[in-house]
Amino acid sequence: MSDFLRQFAHTFAELNKNNLQRLDELYSSDALFCDPLHEVRGLDNIRSYFAELYANVSELRFDFYAFDEVRQGEGYLRWTMSYRHPRLAKGRLIRVEGCSHLQWNARVYRHRDYFDAGNLLYEHLPLLGQAIRWLKGRLA
Repeated sequence: MSDFLRQFAHTFAELNKNNLQRLDELYSSDALFCDPLHEVRGLDNIRSYFAELYANVSELRFDFYAFDEVRQGEGYLRWTMSYRHPRLAKGRLIRVEGCSHLQWNARVYRHRDYFDAGNLLYEHLPLLGQAIRWLKGRLA
């Protein structure tokens, strides 16, 4: 079990719009952060990305439940993200399962998130969401 991953998850879960300076504890200055919707390079840009993310939601929480270090300085975190956005799903809580692949030395220099972007965003948009839910139903 990785102490690094547990500490990273603990600090990351405590982030909010008022303490984004704590990202300095987690990421190297030249870190790369990728998810299905964005690719951001550099700590300053990562901080700006998170500031925008937190500014647009009324609630955001990460619950980490699996920690797997595959080799020294590389591992995976499994999580559930819960959030509310006033213009999505009528402001109801949305939950998304995901996984983060991290590479680190003293701090993370590469962070890639994997999750269903439709479940995160598109399915909760008024017109597009209905079409995506219908299509998913047809494919299942």
